[in-house]
Amino acid sequence: MEVKIEQKDASDWSYRGEGAANIVLAYTGSSPSFIGKVMRITKKARTGSSPKCDSNQSVLTEEERLLWRDVEELVTSPTKEIAEQIYTQLVMSPLLGSKHVDAGMRVPVTRDFLECVEKNVIKQRPAWRIDVSVVDLERDFVIIMSDHSLFPGGALKDEPCISVEIKPKCGFIPSSEFIAERNSVKRSATRFQMHQVLKLREQEISELSEYDPLDLFSGSKERIHKAIKDLYTTPQNNFRVFLNGSLIFGGLGGGIKRTNAVAGKAFEDALEGIILAENGLRTTSFIQLVAEAVYCSRVLDRLLEVQRLDNFDIEGAIHAYYNIVCQPCVVCQQLDEARPPHRCSSLHSIHMDESLKIAKDYLIAATAKDCSLMISFRPMKDGAFGSPHVYLQSTNQSFNYKVHFNIFHVYFDVHGKYQITWRPTISLFCLNIMNLETK
Repeated sequence: MEVKIEQKDASDWSYRGEGAANIVLAYTGSSPSFIGKVMRITKKARTGSSPKCDSNQSVLTEEERLLWRDVEELVTSPTKEIAEQIYTQLVMSPLLGSKHVDAGMRVPVTRDFLECVEKNVIKQRPAWRIDVSVVDLERDFVIIMSDHSLFPGGALKDEPCISVEIKPKCGFIPSSEFIAERNSVKRSATRFQMHQVLKLREQEISELSEYDPLDLFSGSKERIHKAIKDLYTTPQNNFRVFLNGSLIFGGLGGGIKRTNAVAGKAFEDALEGIILAENGLRTTSFIQLVAEAVYCSRVLDRLLEVQRLDNFDIEGAIHAYYNIVCQPCVVCQQLDEARPPHRCSSLHSIHMDESLKIAKDYLIAATAKDCSLMISFRPMKDGAFGSPHVYLQSTNQSFNYKVHFNIFHVYFDVHGKYQITWRPTISLFCLNIMNLETK
């Protein structure tokens, strides 16, 4: 895409949402180059500064370059954003399927454009996001990718497109032998459930979600339907719906609480003309449609396979990490030295290649646990054929659909990720769960 985006183009991009690292904008202009595209703009902490980009120097640490040594383009990446794009393209895409992953392309932008965008979106951004982050004005490019909430032409009035974005979370319960007895709750509670308890304790949410990731990943049509229904009931930031690219259900930044009568009625009305059911039954039929697509596509089977690359859990992977950085294992030092040698000792005698594989698999699995799933639907016209498609029995309608993974969280800071995950987060999750169960 031989083009540079300038200040005059800022009005053609509207706020779609944001995560911890990026703001996402949707194109609303008329340029053929950008119709059906979204833009990802890098943010930075309000108190932070942008690292200088040296095209001859890798942004990865020495240990990270060792970890990803078989991906040359990643090892030589000069910025975190370029590394993330290459990671998505060369690491995650082959694992999840290239037709389901879009790494996007880098397009140069001017500083004036970024400054104008920041002013334009300030009213749409959640207040708590504004408090901690701003647009990184030092970046000279953005990532442009297809708007996967649309089909090609899906924004046209005669070809409506409705899309659902789901954050599936981790779809299995770990069984690693390296999980300490004090953390045994991890063998019975999902990662999502432990996060929910922590968020409730810290007042980030007002109630626990009814959603259980094990239902969504179960392969059972009935349990998948229950999972979608539970996500609709307590969406938080894990369930959003778009109509022709515009949000009609769910939150832009922090999500919404339990779906109340007002939100439910607004969503029911928005489905009119797309889901051909009587008033009051459209939402139920839509939930059935989403569940049918998840079940038929089997796309979550592949996601679960990648998540399960985490064979050792963080409590085992942390030992491989200390092997890689050639430092004394802090975790082992914290164990009672008077006890007999513990099972983790065996991990400190393995070959470096084995340690690298354990750490790499852990990080890839962590990415798969935090990505989101976008499923877009378009009603099929009479006599039209398309693949793939699903049939909604309750309304006697057929829909073309497409599935896409959004790779939001990519972990390159090996040291930081392990440290944050090991101390204090996992222990805190377990403590909160156990305290809840004893009340």
